[in-house]
Amino acid sequence: MYEYAIAWEWIAFAVRWLHVVTAIAWIGSSFYFIALDLGLVQRPHLPVGAYGEEWQVHGGGFYHIQKYLVAPATMPEHLTWFKWESYVTWLSGFAMLCLVYYGGAELFLIDRHVLDVSAPVAIAISLASLAFGWIVYDLLCKSPLGKNTWGLMVLLYILLVAMAWGYTQVFTGRAAFLHLGAFTATIMSANVFFIIIPNQKIVVADLIAGRTPDPKYGVIAKQRSLHNNYLTLPVIFFMLSNHYPLAFATAFNWIIAALVFLMGVTIRHWFNTTHARKGRPTWTWLATALLFIVIIWLSTVPKVLTGETAQAAAPAPVFEKFASDAHFPAARDVVASRCSMCHAAEPAWEGLQAAPKGVILDSDAAIATMAREIYLQAGRSHAMPPGNLTGVTPEERQLLTAWYESAVSGEQTR
Repeated sequence: MYEYAIAWEWIAFAVRWLHVVTAIAWIGSSFYFIALDLGLVQRPHLPVGAYGEEWQVHGGGFYHIQKYLVAPATMPEHLTWFKWESYVTWLSGFAMLCLVYYGGAELFLIDRHVLDVSAPVAIAISLASLAFGWIVYDLLCKSPLGKNTWGLMVLLYILLVAMAWGYTQVFTGRAAFLHLGAFTATIMSANVFFIIIPNQKIVVADLIAGRTPDPKYGVIAKQRSLHNNYLTLPVIFFMLSNHYPLAFATAFNWIIAALVFLMGVTIRHWFNTTHARKGRPTWTWLATALLFIVIIWLSTVPKVLTGETAQAAAPAPVFEKFASDAHFPAARDVVASRCSMCHAAEPAWEGLQAAPKGVILDSDAAIATMAREIYLQAGRSHAMPPGNLTGVTPEERQLLTAWYESAVSGEQTR
């Protein structure tokens, strides 16, 4: 049974690697084509139907690119479709959501101080929220309001802020930020799957059949692509945020999320304006820096003003077996002597202002709750403490391993 934790960890690593690789491919192609589109130049010698062209140099060669706003007069022999990057990024991300947050719902998804629900209910809420986001967004785009691109983006921002607040009322702070990223990424990938690619296929089918394609399909696809462009950077922030408790584990985490979306807009505005050769709006970097400073301030407000500290949730019943195992007293002593100086509400280790990753191991309940991570990080591997700063001995690591394996197998190993 305990080897299952090792296998699960490697599977999660493999899926995470796949997710990162495909995300790089998707984001890279998306940013490239947005920059290309904004940099197109209209010249008199262009072929009939061509909207603009761009000359680029890369890898020792020159590239001459032309864009047709609707379609060329004849169908080319080969078309390269950019779609699988998006699909596999979403599928691998969803697999990670299942592996980490659904498989470890009691630890990573549910905060019983926020909402006391069972794991199946929490998972159902998660799945429903992802579907809800796409349905509402798509209806807004297809409504009369969708004809105003910037007005639509304001409505989308309001929806995202509302979801940021909503997620923090249901899940742990870490899960709330992760879900906000998944919520946004679902909209982006669904744009590709349900709108952008189908519209392009309609145009191709019309060309093959000898019909004149309707330009509206390109206009709709371009609007959705623009939304994806402005949403990409916030998604990256939320996917990385689970490593930084000051972002997600604070009283104003949903306001921080709202400001992150604004930072995504200011940064992309600089790039988009520059690529369109309309100047370099350096004010966007100042605005981004100010927003980030506000975020830093919001992450410390409760402690500065009130002295509040986060309270760890009570252990779920599934972890009670770790506290009742015969090895637990000795394992607890190892954690107390080797880990608690850093993993405490007020870390004693010089230079640490908060517990790393927000993990606090200052009680029996907290230690039992984190049994699996202690086993993986300090028992079966030497990841913790970093550089073995506190001098954990091989015998102590064996003790931590014996504790977890004994509790999982139900046998009192020696």
